[in-house]
Amino acid sequence: MASPAPNIGTSVLRVLHRIHRQLTDLRERLDRGPRQVRAAKTHVQHCESQLAAAKAESKAIRMAADQKQLQLKSSEDKVKDLRRKLNAATSNREYQLLLEQIAADDMTNSVLTDEILELLEKIDGSQKDIRDVDAGLAAAKLKAAEVSGEVAKVEPSLRADIARLEAELRQSEATLPNEIRDLYNRIVRQRGEDALAIIEGQCCGGCNQQIPLNACNMVMLGRPVGCKTCGRLLYLPE
Repeated sequence: MASPAPNIGTSVLRVLHRIHRQLTDLRERLDRGPRQVRAAKTHVQHCESQLAAAKAESKAIRMAADQKQLQLKSSEDKVKDLRRKLNAATSNREYQLLLEQIAADDMTNSVLTDEILELLEKIDGSQKDIRDVDAGLAAAKLKAAEVSGEVAKVEPSLRADIARLEAELRQSEATLPNEIRDLYNRIVRQRGEDALAIIEGQCCGGCNQQIPLNACNMVMLGRPVGCKTCGRLLYLPE
């Protein structure tokens, strides 16, 4: 660490730390806005995918039901034809064979009817799912629009506050003497707002390690002192 530089008021470091913290908060809020917009849009896309999948499933079920109904119609027509043949049967054997075939086809038709009814119930359920997902999509779109509008509304003021604080930061940094400025700049580039720490109860506010009494005395004299544990520049509370 560089030798202590005289005439460095602890109030300057206190002000610098305050500005850095405020800038960090504002920049995080500014960066958070686009992330919130992207998250809202991603949710809309997810709901759209769910809706497309629900519609595709409903269509597949309906096609299966239509196919079963065609099979049932064909089988019923076949039974009608067999019954006509039954009336025209010329022998007991032919009559018996026709009866057995009709019974088998009636059983098949009964199974098909049950399957069709089950598919129709599934269609009703899928239509409810589509309505629910569609309502969720509408809500997601509304939320995305609200988020986008709110972000667009606050962004100019955030940028203005950041610009104002950056100017204030430059003015405060200009009061640092040359012998400490390079050290300060280097730590700030590495740590941002964590470049500085307050002394609280003779402990570093950054790493909570105890600060030697002689180091505290140097800070009280307005000289730049770094925490030997974490390297932050130290200052005293008001």
